[in-house]
This record gives sequence, structure tokens and C-alpha cells, in this order.
Amino acid sequence: MKYGKLIRTETGWRMEDVPAHVSLRLKQIFPRLDKAARGTFEFPGDDVTAADLDWFRDRYPFLIEPEANQALIRGRLAHEERQSETERLFLNGFKPPTYAGLQPGQTVRRYQAQAVEMLRLSGGLLLGDDVGLGKTFTTCAAMLVPGALPAVVVCQPHLQRQWCRVIESFTTLKAHAVKKTSPYTLPKADVLVFRYTQLAGWVEQFPELAPRLVAFDEIQELRKGEEALKGRAALELVRSADYRVGLSATPIYNKGAEIWTIYQYLAPDVLGPFMEFQREWCGYGYWVADPVALGDYLRDGHVFLRRTKADVGQELPKVSRIIEYIEHDAGELAKIEDVARRLALTATTSDSFHERGQAARDLDLRLRHATGVAKARVVAAMARVLVESGEPVIMAGWHRDVYDIWSEALHDLEPAYYTGTETAAAKQREVDRFVSGETNLMFMSLRSGAGVDGLQLRCSTMIIGELDWSPATHTQIIGRLDREGQTQPVTAIFPVASDGSDPPMMELNGLKASQAAGITDRGVAQAASTDRTRLQALVGRYLKGGTG
Repeated sequence: MKYGKLIRTETGWRMEDVPAHVSLRLKQIFPRLDKAARGTFEFPGDDVTAADLDWFRDRYPFLIEPEANQALIRGRLAHEERQSETERLFLNGFKPPTYAGLQPGQTVRRYQAQAVEMLRLSGGLLLGDDVGLGKTFTTCAAMLVPGALPAVVVCQPHLQRQWCRVIESFTTLKAHAVKKTSPYTLPKADVLVFRYTQLAGWVEQFPELAPRLVAFDEIQELRKGEEALKGRAALELVRSADYRVGLSATPIYNKGAEIWTIYQYLAPDVLGPFMEFQREWCGYGYWVADPVALGDYLRDGHVFLRRTKADVGQELPKVSRIIEYIEHDAGELAKIEDVARRLALTATTSDSFHERGQAARDLDLRLRHATGVAKARVVAAMARVLVESGEPVIMAGWHRDVYDIWSEALHDLEPAYYTGTETAAAKQREVDRFVSGETNLMFMSLRSGAGVDGLQLRCSTMIIGELDWSPATHTQIIGRLDREGQTQPVTAIFPVASDGSDPPMMELNGLKASQAAGITDRGVAQAASTDRTRLQALVGRYLKGGTG
């Protein structure tokens, strides 16, 4: 008996005349199928689908023309071969291939070669290796794969020069740091290095550039997807690419559904349309119901790879995270008490969606600022004790007013500045001052230091003077010290106030951390889910009228 007919189309496959009971089974096996479809179904033409269809017909045979049958079998065999090749990468007998184009004396480490070959086989890869394992060098090696040039790297502004230096010191390729936000005549180069902020201005030129490999450094920059200009431009950039790689040890900054957006740039078919992804993976809203299962699914599909330092034999002592409850200036929080209460009320009771959203944002900004200022002098005093004992220290903050208080209290220590204000060149000069020992103190913005290397050669102590809503931000900045080259145990001190924005941020960070860790780190125990939002965490204190 035959249960329908499978037809080869220009874009994939179409199954017709499928009986009702087989249609139900088909939609269970292929969750991307239109749930309302009856009798006729469309499938993509990739090898994975061919393998699944070939498997499905063992139970429900269908009619198929000889030529289409051969194409189906070729697809299945290609998928099986690719699966076997990928699995061989992680066997003990794997030996890295020779990559022509390395500078004399440079080598590609075994675990880095595994990632390169995995990208070669899959075409799209999220490389989530632990901070400090050389994702930049891995990407440079991938550029040496035949057919990977020309290549484009997209990075944060302060890392553009660093990328060019690494590319040209590690390989014989020529790199060019794109200088303007609008097109100009580019010099001959194998690799163009763009800043995320430049993408929108160059979007018309992307078809002409036609990169074969595109690498997104700190790909969480694209987590808002097409909502942002850079997100829309990035989709145009990858259209011609055979190889797409995203780099980040912390790809999820907030809710687990951000992973769907990230994969639209790397392997858009993997997680399907967003509504399907949300239905299959999210328990409610944008929280992933089973992060561990999703992480396993991405690993099994060979589109996600993450190794820790322990996995590759570079394990460092665990970071000591010390939460230090400190005194704060209650007067700073009292200054905003009345306005914060009004904002909290508006954010929860206004009939206007716009007013509620604006009030929530204003409450967040005002309360975080006031909290940072309220504890700034105590945090500065803590840093002074450490520095005067001979310990180099990095202080991480967010608000300019907080930096100003730190600067006033610690001006005699001549701190270096790596915040959001300095140019890329100025940031590098300040890093050089700190690393060379000219100063033992550096102020660093929580979200300005991703990718910076070299600080671990000088320092092992960090004070997180202001908290961030995303635990990934804390992980990233601590990773500036907890990386290869560090010879001392790293200590991260979190001075926390008992009032203001610190308590709700501490609470909500626990759930966010569980979402990210469940997807990226297999087998991590999950915190209990909660529907408590940032807004609810903030307004609770003011609507209850107490410190809560």
C-alpha cells in the first residue's frame, strides 16, 4: 500500500494525497509543517529533510519517480556522511589538518581545528567556547579553509584593531579595518573588519562584496534581530556566505528565546519560524521551558559547540565570587522616593501602553543610577584598601556619575579609564598604562570590555561596583581576567546594597543565569521558573510602601 506521492520541486519536496491518519503522524514527525494543512505538504530541499523523508517511508511507503528517488537517497547519504565526519572530529584519533596560510611558528590547536572542521561541514556554527580559549584564532584558521575568502568580521568598535592585528600576526592574510559608516574605495584585502555600527551604511555594497565567510564576534549584539538597523543589515551581509560563525561565550543576555534570533544569522532553518520555536520550546513568553533540551538539540544538530577550559586542559582555579553587603547613602535613594513611587504606580495602572512602558524605563534608570551613586563612596573605599595593599584592581561600573565619585575619591591612584567615553585608541592607551604597571587601578564599563585581552597578565581582582540585569554581562567582564595567561585565582567582588535596585537585580539574575547555562552548559541544574519580570521586581518595593 502507498500513502501518497512524493514529488521533487524546485525548492524541495511536495507530498500529495496523504491520508488523514498519515497526515497526523507526518505533522508529529515534522513539526514545521503547517498544522492546518490537509493532504498536501511542502518540505525544504536540504539533506536533513531528505534523510527524514527516507526514514519516514519505511513506515509509510509513498510513490516517487526514479529520478526523485535517487535525489532523496543522495540527500540521505550526504547527511549520513556529514554526520559521520562530524562525529569523527571528536574521536581520539582526530588529527588537525594542515591549514595553508599560517604565519611561521603559528599552529592551530586540536580543539580549535575541531571547530573549524565543524563549521566547514555545517556551514553555520555558534561557537560558545569559554572566554579565553581563542575563538578569534579559531575564526582566523577558518578563513584558511578553501573557499572561505573573501571574509568579513563584524565586531564591537573597540575590537576592530585587535582583530586586524590577530589576523595578520596569525595568518598571511591581509586585513582592512573599515573606517567609515558610508562606502568608500576599499583597498585590496582578504578580510574586511566592520564595526556593528557601520553595517547599516554599507548594506547596498554587500552584494558586491559577496563574502564567503562571515564571522560575528560577540554575536549577542544581534539579539534584537530585525528590530535594529544593524540586525537588518547583518541579514543582507550573510546572504552570499557559505560559512557563518557566531562567537560568544555568553550568547544569551536575557531570555532564552534570544537564541532563535541569533540562529537567523547562522543557520535559520535549525529552529524554524519564530511562532513554531515559541510553541515547541517556550513554556510562556520568551522563556525557554527546557534549556538543557534545547542546548542538546543544537549540539546534536552540529550547529553549536562549546568547550570549557577544563575540556581542553586549560582549567584555571574557579573564580571566587564574593557578595559583600555594604552600607549605602540612604539619602540618595530618599531623593527619588516620591518620583519612584509615582513611576511605579503609572507603570502598573496607566491605561496607556506607552505611558506604562516609559514609566517602567524611567523607574529602572533612576533607581539604578541612585543605587550606584548611593554606594559609590563605600565601593571606592573598598578598592583603595586593596590597591594600597599592592593589589591591582579593576572596578566595573555603568554610570558616569559613579565614575566621577570614584575618580574624586581615588584620584591620587591615577586610575586608567576604559568606559563608554574614550575612543578606541584612547582605550588601548589606558589598557597599556594598566598592564605596564603605570597604575594599579582601572575603571571599566560593564559592557565595554568584551574581547579585551592582556588584562589577565596583570590583574586577578575585580570589583563589580554596579550590577547589570544580565548575568552574562558579569560573566563577560570577569572573563577579561579569567582566561589563558592568568596565573592567580580570580576574585570577583560584588558590593551589594540592601535597598534600591540591587535586591531585585540579584533575584532576577538567578533565573536569567539558569536560562543561559541550561542551553550552553549541558546538564546544568535549572533554577525554578518564575514569571516575575524586571518591572515587577522594581515596583514591588514602592507599591508596598516598604523596603521589601
